[in-house]
Amino acid sequence: MEHDVIQKLEPMATERHHAPFYRLLADAIGPLPGVAGKARRLAAILAEYGHGAELDARLARLQARGLIDAIPTRLQLVVGSIDMVRFWISPAAADYYRSQGIDFTFHQILRFLDEPASMADPVGFFSDPDNIIGHLMQVVHANPLYDLQLLDFHDGGVESLCTQLAQMIAGTHPRSQSIGAIVEEPDYHQRLLTFVRAWQRDRSTPPVLRSNIAENPAYRELEATFGSLTEAMRYFCRMPTTVAAAMRYLLTTHRFPSHLSALANRN
Repeated sequence: MEHDVIQKLEPMATERHHAPFYRLLADAIGPLPGVAGKARRLAAILAEYGHGAELDARLARLQARGLIDAIPTRLQLVVGSIDMVRFWISPAAADYYRSQGIDFTFHQILRFLDEPASMADPVGFFSDPDNIIGHLMQVVHANPLYDLQLLDFHDGGVESLCTQLAQMIAGTHPRSQSIGAIVEEPDYHQRLLTFVRAWQRDRSTPPVLRSNIAENPAYRELEATFGSLTEAMRYFCRMPTTVAAAMRYLLTTHRFPSHLSALANRN
């Protein structure tokens, strides 16, 4: 087993730190012929939200593959997604960008310009493999395991990620310029590729964690709960099942409910 994967990503300077804002904007947009493709991919993601039967089918396939062990209701998906964003994704990202000296709002603009579809699907159930891969390569992840498990659901998805990461490292990827305007650490793609290859051989390989997650015990229960697809869906299944209860929960719950975390619910 290979468990000697580097466990954290140390902050280092990239184009994102020192290039002028107008250059970052131009690089994130990329060549004009590619803009139409970005718009099509975003439209495709948004259209998927109206296909409830397809979402149910995807969740059933995820359960059949053993990637999730229970299927949350549609309401639980909504409430769980809100919790994942407000308690985990946004605070952890904002903390990281502060440590990097990066403006959080401007960074989200760059991400949207690079690939708007990557920001339209926080749970990833409507995303195709290329959207998941682009999202993984676009920003340094707190924990890439959630997206890697989603990608593993698609035949050949993980292999395609490895290929595209190798292209990014070599500077030959078609989105090298636009991703380079966003990604925060120059060795992120190499470290991610090292982890993914080790994970392919041994699924118990510890995930590579972003520096502010690995170094801060306050994120331990959040990372354990939302860092993997399996644990995140278990949390979602603990969410309210009626509209009234869901509204009451969202209006009255202002801190992460530790009693619902993965750590509190492990046997």
